[in-house]
Amino acid sequence: MAFNKRSKIKLLLESSKIGKNTTIMGWVRTKRGNKNVSFIAVNDGSTIQNYQVVADPNVISEEVLKRITTGACIKATGEVVASQGAGQDSELIAQKIEVLGEADADKYPLQPKKHSMEFLRENAHLRMRTNTFGAVFRVRHALAFAVHQYFNDKGFFYIHTPIITASDAEGAGETFRVSTLDMKNPPLTEDGAVDYTKDFFERETNLTVSGQLEGELAAMALAEIYTFGPTFRAENSNTTRHLAEFWMIEPEMAFYDAEDNQDLAEDFLKYIISYAMEHCKADLEFLDKRAAEENAKKPTNERTELGLLDRLRFVVDHDFERISYTEAIEILKNSKPNKKKKFSYIIDEWGADLQSEHERFLVEKHFKKPVILTDYPKDIKAFYMKQNDDGKTVAAMDILFPGIGEIVGGSQREENMEKLTTRMDEMGISQEELYWYLDTRRFGATPHSGFGLGFERMVQFVTGMGNIRDVIAFPRTPGNAEF
Repeated sequence: MAFNKRSKIKLLLESSKIGKNTTIMGWVRTKRGNKNVSFIAVNDGSTIQNYQVVADPNVISEEVLKRITTGACIKATGEVVASQGAGQDSELIAQKIEVLGEADADKYPLQPKKHSMEFLRENAHLRMRTNTFGAVFRVRHALAFAVHQYFNDKGFFYIHTPIITASDAEGAGETFRVSTLDMKNPPLTEDGAVDYTKDFFERETNLTVSGQLEGELAAMALAEIYTFGPTFRAENSNTTRHLAEFWMIEPEMAFYDAEDNQDLAEDFLKYIISYAMEHCKADLEFLDKRAAEENAKKPTNERTELGLLDRLRFVVDHDFERISYTEAIEILKNSKPNKKKKFSYIIDEWGADLQSEHERFLVEKHFKKPVILTDYPKDIKAFYMKQNDDGKTVAAMDILFPGIGEIVGGSQREENMEKLTTRMDEMGISQEELYWYLDTRRFGATPHSGFGLGFERMVQFVTGMGNIRDVIAFPRTPGNAEF
C-alpha cells in the first residue's frame, strides 16, 4: 500500500468527511492537554489553518505522545468528528499516530511564541513553517500561477531568455561576472589585463540584469511574448526594497504603441491581484491583521491610511490615473509637502528623478488612485525608449501603487534605426556588440512596446510585508548568500 494516502488539511476543512476515517500528515505546531487527553495542532502547509488531532492516552501510548513535540512531523489516522471547540468544524480522533520525524523541544528554533523578522531571516531554512511565511509563499505561488494564466489566455508565448549573457541591458554596469578562470592566477594579455579569450565563453560574461533585449527579438517573430525569470543586480543596496537576485516579468509586444502598453499593464496588474484575492482569502485575511498590527506600531506620520485588503481593492476597483511626467512635476512643485520642505528631496525643476516619496504622494494624497506616469525626460531613461517628437521626452511609463511607489516600468521601444543608434552613441553603448539587437530595426521594424514588473515588489505589495527579503525564500543581499 502506498505511503501517501493522506488527506490534505485544506481539502479536509473544505469537505464533509465527518464519520469517515482518514489520515493526515504534517508538522506539530502545539500540543496541550492533560493526563486524560492530548490536543495536537498539526499543519501540512496546504493552508494557514491547523487541524486538531485528539489523542486518548488509552489508545495512543505514552511513549509515542512524549515524542510528539513542537516541530515534530507526524502521521495521524483516525475518525473525523464534529469539533466541540471553536475555530474549525471538524477534528480527528486518533486511532494511530506515527512520529515520522522527531524535533528536540529544547533545540527547535521555532518555539510557539512570536519571533522577530530578523530572527526568522537568520533561520530562513525553517521560517516557511510559521503562519506568516506559509501565507506569504502560498500567495507568491498564486501570483506566479496567475501571471502564466493571464498571458497564456491572451495568446502570449513564454520565452526563456538567457541567464548568462554578454550584454548589460540597462547600461548600468552593476553586473555579476561569470567566469571559470582561476582568479588566483588568471591568464593575462600583453598589457596585463585578464585575457577572457581563455575563459569558457571566450569573452567577458555576466548574469543577466534583464531579459528585455532578447525578449524584443522574440516579439519580432512571435508578436506577443513574455519572460518570467531570475535577474541579478550587483547593487550594494541594503534597503527594504532591493535584492541582488530577484524575478522579473517582462512582456514584449509587436504592434503595440505606448497607450496599448499602458492598457495591457493595467489589466494585467488588476488580474493577478484579483486572482490572489479570490484564491488566497484565508492567507490574505491573516496578513491583513498582521499588517494592521505592524502599522499601529509605527509613528503616526509613517502609518498607511489603508489596510492591506483595502489597498488591494483600491487598485482593482479604480481606473488608473494617467498623467505626464511634466504634469506630475507641476503638481509636486505646488504641493504642501514640497512648499513646506517636508519632502526629503525637494522638487524645484523639470528633469528631477522622482523618488518613492513623490510617487506615493501622487497616488495616496493627490489622486487617491493608482497612477501611470508617462513621457519622462529622455536623459533619465534607457537608450531603447522611443523618443517623442518634442526631442526632450521618451514614451516611457511607470505605474505607481499605494504604499510602495513604482511597481512597473516600461515604454514603447524606439524602432527608428537612426534615432536608436544616435542615442546609443550619446550614451556610449556599442553598436558593434549589439548588432543583433539593431538587426530587428534593419529587417522588418515595427512599433513595439513592453514593460517590466519586479515580481518580489508585487508579492510585497499583495502580502503587505515591509521588507522585500521576506517575500523570497532565500534572499540574496550584500554580504548574504546563506542556504
